[in-house]
Amino acid sequence: MSATIASLVSYGSDSDSENESESNTGVAKVEPVDPDAMVHLKPLKSGPTMSLAVLNSAPEVAVKESVETGTHLDPALKEVSFNPTYETMFAPEFGPVNPFKSQQMAAPRNMLSGYAEPAHLNDFMFEQQRRTFSTYGYALDPSVDTHQVTTSGYIGAVDEAEKNKGLTVFESGHKKSEKRKKIKGGDAEEIDNFLGPWAKYIDEKDVAKPSEDEQKELDEITAKRQKKGRNEEEAPGEEKTILHVKDMYDYQGRSYLHVPQDVGINLRSAEAPDKCYLPKKQIHVWGGHTKVNSESAVVRLFSAGLVLCRADSFISFPPQLWEVYGERRCIRTFIGHSKAVRDICYNNTGTQFLSAAYDRYLKLWDSETGQCISRFTNRKVPYCVKFNPDEDKQNLFVAGMSDKKIVQWDIRTGEVVQEYDRHLGAVNTITFVDENRRFVSTSDDKSLRVWEWDIPVDFKYIAEPSMHSMPAVTLSPNGKWLACQSMDNQILIFGAQNRFRLNKKKVFKGHMVAGYACQVDFSPDMSYVVSGDADGKLNIWDWKTTKLYHRIKAHDKVCISALWHPHETSKVITCGWDGQIKLWD
Repeated sequence: MSATIASLVSYGSDSDSENESESNTGVAKVEPVDPDAMVHLKPLKSGPTMSLAVLNSAPEVAVKESVETGTHLDPALKEVSFNPTYETMFAPEFGPVNPFKSQQMAAPRNMLSGYAEPAHLNDFMFEQQRRTFSTYGYALDPSVDTHQVTTSGYIGAVDEAEKNKGLTVFESGHKKSEKRKKIKGGDAEEIDNFLGPWAKYIDEKDVAKPSEDEQKELDEITAKRQKKGRNEEEAPGEEKTILHVKDMYDYQGRSYLHVPQDVGINLRSAEAPDKCYLPKKQIHVWGGHTKVNSESAVVRLFSAGLVLCRADSFISFPPQLWEVYGERRCIRTFIGHSKAVRDICYNNTGTQFLSAAYDRYLKLWDSETGQCISRFTNRKVPYCVKFNPDEDKQNLFVAGMSDKKIVQWDIRTGEVVQEYDRHLGAVNTITFVDENRRFVSTSDDKSLRVWEWDIPVDFKYIAEPSMHSMPAVTLSPNGKWLACQSMDNQILIFGAQNRFRLNKKKVFKGHMVAGYACQVDFSPDMSYVVSGDADGKLNIWDWKTTKLYHRIKAHDKVCISALWHPHETSKVITCGWDGQIKLWD
């Protein structure tokens, strides 16, 4: 037992000696343990007599502060309540170190990008200098004491700061000018002399005369306009025609306009074929042109599909007439426009046709003799032209112009008899509907308008934000539907009776026509819809299911026009930019 007590005493003395050797900071040495403090650990002496032992209930114990080597600071502390020594401030941190942290990651920081010290700055002063710098190009230098501001105390446009004397955006440097005074308006009781708020300013000038330099510029502009006007008012191109066949008449005295009766079908019949079929192969190519322009290559059939007329954009390739049956010869060329031909339209019998060209002239031609009967112009470019299909109105025609108007002419007098001025862009197409009592027009303003004949106010206006321009429109053979070639690569179908609603179930897709006015057509029995595209392909859809049935590589360049022969079951005529017209069957 005594050995145990001795070891405890030696343990206490050893620890005390170690603490004394490690401590170099002037901590007081621990005094030797009082023997009375260990009395409670010693066993009682055995003997005949019992003595009372004194027990210390509150011995002196070494506290934590007296054992530790110094004061430790929390690295996250921002303020301390005492004055620590240098060694205490820059002592290494206790605890294990993360071996994977780089030097950049181990550096102290209080935000993601690093350590930002808070700066005491007035929000108003900061916003004032920021706005001044963005407005005038200069601001106070924050590194210079604001009490000692000189010319060098600015950053940015120092010259501008000197000019404005360092004014900020919130300091007004210029005095407001006085309001202009008006002439007194008189008494409100006098109706004739009362001016009120409509009175003129005292210093207001009624007539503004140009200065000498301005007058000289105005004279030059006026002279240029007059000169340009004289050029535009030049005489139209000389009209002439070339007959390419040997004789105009056959042995019976019939001209080439005579409808043939030995071709296997009745071309005089108004009835459509019962059943139409898909064309499979190319059976003929009409030549003669070498180039075709996008906006003016048109193909038209007349006289029950007898003669095909083609307009071109080049002066050297004017409109030509070609046979559809027989030897399929080029019959006649019509020369008379000085610029590109945009559109062609025949009357009901095919004896006359109108041509619209970029030389701003519309010309009426005799299909048989090639003679130019009359000319029409309003000094604007005609984009499309249409005869009124009614038999009693064959002397009237309408033309869509580049100045947003639809102009109606009378052939007999040569005068404009009506103007339809409601579109907001150049008029692209005109299509007669509802037994020719109305007509539909489309324009570059991405709208579709329906007009009553001879009434210059549209009674139906269709324009949706999702609509695109529709530069080609065709009426179905039964007169119930309008097929519109939309510039978002789809063919839209509108009802052509009464309400002119968009048929959302009939949308024909799968071809690329954006930027090209590719002509659309129907098969005579309403089974198929045909259209060319930008890749030179002929696309054929089923009318009922809107499924793309067939696609033929028809031309090397854009296939701009596709016509289904109105009396044939499977004959389709295509026109392309490669300068060819092809017949498919």
